Amino acid sequence: MTKLALADISDLRAYELEREEFRNGVIALKKRRRVQVGPVVTFVFENRDTIRFQIQEMARAERMSTDIAISQELAVYNPLIPEHGELSATLFIELTSEPQLRHWLPALVGIERTAELVIGEGAGAVVVNAAPEPSHAARLTRDEITASVHYIRWTLASEHVEPFARGPVVLAVNHPAYAHAATLGQATREELLADLRGERPESLYGPSSPEPY
Repeated sequence: MTKLALADISDLRAYELEREEFRNGVIALKKRRRVQVGPVVTFVFENRDTIRFQIQEMARAERMSTDIAISQELAVYNPLIPEHGELSATLFIELTSEPQLRHWLPALVGIERTAELVIGEGAGAVVVNAAPEPSHAARLTRDEITASVHYIRWTLASEHVEPFARGPVVLAVNHPAYAHAATLGQATREELLADLRGERPESLYGPSSPEPY
């Protein structure tokens, strides 16, 4: 999937004009790319549009107005856009109270290495393990307590793509303190097939490119 460049990021004034439509499109997109696994873990599978939205929103919130500032954000977040044969996701541990934080964050150390995709079923099923995104792992991984957000990636062999298309595909967390799984719905599986095949979806912000910084 094509990485983002400076020309793909609207300046602050231009973004305000497109923001409502683009935001609504990303909300709808994330509904198809969001999977809850058990009571407190959610995955959002990233693509070019979800990452562009993240960068645009950060630029808007922090009033970034220079090529240098935007280039730094591109360097941080472009690696989260999956390459051909890959799936990339943000893993969220969704906790809403202090007792939950005290319980789950120490208990779920290492969770970023325990996410699995189970492709197919029965004796022919294939298990593909996730790996942390290297550029983020060092600051998100601790020995005694985990972060509430992790960036992870699966790399599938070419022969696993068509079985993925046929299904079923199960997204599982196989952690000693948290063992849960969810079967991907058809809409989600179709979204992720585009990632695996390296297909760039039609841009959510319309046919014309935004003005660069």
